[in-house]
Amino acid sequence: MNTMSRREFLDRSKGTSLNLAVGVTILSSAKSVRSAPANDKIVLGIVGCGERGSSLANGFASRDDCEVAYLADVDSKRSESRAKGIADHQGGKGPKCVQDFRKVLDEKSVDAMIIATPDHWHGPATIWSCQAGKDVYVEKPPSHNIWEGRKMVEAARKYNRVVQVGTQSRSGDDFYQARQYIEEGKLGKIHLCKVFDQIGKSGNFQMPPDSAPPSGFDWDMWKGPSPDRKYNNRIIHSGWHYLWDCSGGEIANNGIHQLDIARWMCGVEKPKAASSTGGQFSQKGDFDTPDTQVATWEFDEMIMTFHMSLFTPYMLKTDWEIRQSDMHPYWPQNSMRVEIYGTKGLMYLARVGGGWQVYVRPKNRKPVVKAQCYGRFPDVPHKENFVQCIRSRELPNADIQEGHLSTLLVHYANISYRLGGQKLVIDPKTEHIVDNNQAMKLFKREYRKPWVVEEEV
Repeated sequence: MNTMSRREFLDRSKGTSLNLAVGVTILSSAKSVRSAPANDKIVLGIVGCGERGSSLANGFASRDDCEVAYLADVDSKRSESRAKGIADHQGGKGPKCVQDFRKVLDEKSVDAMIIATPDHWHGPATIWSCQAGKDVYVEKPPSHNIWEGRKMVEAARKYNRVVQVGTQSRSGDDFYQARQYIEEGKLGKIHLCKVFDQIGKSGNFQMPPDSAPPSGFDWDMWKGPSPDRKYNNRIIHSGWHYLWDCSGGEIANNGIHQLDIARWMCGVEKPKAASSTGGQFSQKGDFDTPDTQVATWEFDEMIMTFHMSLFTPYMLKTDWEIRQSDMHPYWPQNSMRVEIYGTKGLMYLARVGGGWQVYVRPKNRKPVVKAQCYGRFPDVPHKENFVQCIRSRELPNADIQEGHLSTLLVHYANISYRLGGQKLVIDPKTEHIVDNNQAMKLFKREYRKPWVVEEEV
């Protein structure tokens, strides 16, 4: 059995891992980036101060080469509270707080925007940041719809911006070794890949009566490009994940991580067909998205499937002990895994530090592990890659083009699901759904004025 620890891998690959772990394409211009010596701090604006936004803000603020100068959140009380913690990381220098992030775009001193809003804001905020000459770190999924995702790529390229998507596995050393293993042909030809997202979320999604927004909360700004609706406390407390107006359900929330890994490992880009079915079987209530979903994407000589369930509390996320040590999860009950079936072996991969293993035929009824690699949670390396690409102008590990291609899988699956499981035939050149007017109505959203993404970005 070929067993390699993280330390051994890093020692062996010092000469090559840097080339693997960062983009090698140089952006053609960086004229709008402040001219600064290498030791000058990169000035950041944070958009969205919820759980993930706060984590990103504190992570960047704790770096010696970054300064969080602005916090933008529709909840002024929350941003003011978060600013105190940021100040502790920055020697007492706290960020300014605003409700409208567009005010930060006007600040020439700001180099980059960190976007951690609900999903329906990711696209517009990224595009407008690129137009303002800012680099962007945008949380997953990058887009709310297919058309919007393509516009994000166009904006990044037109304005020569670094746009990193928050799919951290793209900065994990273990995944680069897995990809190398596959590229060297050791897994054989891949004809089947299974992607899993199986967690247990107890309770039904019930919304209380609508009410007036609390003081200091800009509800109109929160809605942004999504349709007008009355304020509801349940929506802003994670309920938006399960409403089509704001997001795409669990496949968009967590599934995008595993789908991005799967597409990357298998070396595929756009599917030629997609279908999805499922339903609301275990959790009844006021939500749009399924609690059980199965999707299939067809590529040349390969099928990829996705299996999602929200009623399985016995399925376990990769815990922190595994993330921080040389351990692998128990694969059958790992809730966020990828299974790649090659002609020479079966590879299991787990995100957030679970590493990977390759199994071949058992011997004497005992499993045989042909190769393996341990992992670590790659959140810190992902931030490091973003910062270094701001300086070098190289494409980041999770460039928006790669993020868009992976999110296409999410959007195609959800469109099929919303149309009763219709099989969608896809034109890879245009990304359009062929001969299906119903499906194309979901290709793009109607943007509520004035929060409109224009045709020409």
